[in-house]
Amino acid sequence: MIYIYKLIFIAVFAFIGYHHPPFLGTSQEMGAMIGASVALALVILALRVRATELKYIWSSFIGMMLGILLGLGLYLLTESISLFFSAKVFFQMVFLFGFPVTGLFIGLQKPNMFSPMNIKEFLRGSSAFTDSFLLDTSAIIDGRIVPIATSGFISGELIITQFVLAELQSIADSTDPSKKIRGKRGLDVIDQLRKTPEISVTILNKSISGVKEVDQKLVLLARENNFKVITNDVNLSKIGKLQDVTILNINELAFSLKPIVYPGEHMKVSILKEGKEKRQGIAYLEDGTMVVVDDAKTDIGKTLRIEVTSVLQSTTGKMIFGKKS
Repeated sequence: MIYIYKLIFIAVFAFIGYHHPPFLGTSQEMGAMIGASVALALVILALRVRATELKYIWSSFIGMMLGILLGLGLYLLTESISLFFSAKVFFQMVFLFGFPVTGLFIGLQKPNMFSPMNIKEFLRGSSAFTDSFLLDTSAIIDGRIVPIATSGFISGELIITQFVLAELQSIADSTDPSKKIRGKRGLDVIDQLRKTPEISVTILNKSISGVKEVDQKLVLLARENNFKVITNDVNLSKIGKLQDVTILNINELAFSLKPIVYPGEHMKVSILKEGKEKRQGIAYLEDGTMVVVDDAKTDIGKTLRIEVTSVLQSTTGKMIFGKKS
């Protein structure tokens, strides 16, 4: 039905142009063509606006309005300055046409500059614009992004792209039960993020032509728009850093926040299972760090006070070795 309405809209303008030509000396047939052309241009404009993200429309409008205001002020200034006619016309054209168009281009190329959040920060006297963060599939499924964002460690806009949503949906629709659970958890995390008032979430409907891999799409989008990427995927981190994209790895953040333990310290742990070596018991700290306790094989299910004997630090994580004290 929408296409029928558009055809009626064009026909109405053609009828108006036929009976009321817009220019002197214009024939009725030419007036109808002009009217239909104007209506067609408006229809195309509406289609383009519908396919464009709201923040690009907002930023281009704000940029153009600022250009108009600045250009108009300078135009009025030239009226009070004595210039020969040709120079005055030139500068007035620059101010009235060049400045608004420049503002429009800035708004299109830097949409985050005029985002409502950045305008709010500017009015509050902040010296920096807020950042925008792209969330990859692994970071969403992980779920730790919710407490990280609500804690205030990330200040800015969280962006979820349509192709990441599509990947999550395909995982949630998988016949593999484990994948299905992970996909549904990711969709629940998005719902939780959007319902949290202190978190700004944007669903970005933008495709990257010629690229199939989601990771590469994220990197190209981040590099093009100066976004940062939040992930816990090691390979995506490597690819992003090679292409000068700022990568925030949740696993690296969690690893850096693990408590530092030194040999000689005492702690209480609960022995959960036996270790690989003879008479060893295995326990875990709250952050998941493995604790290997000598002579604790028979203490499974018990809470022991131990003394740390050594700490093994590696790229895959940290292991603590201790003995009963």
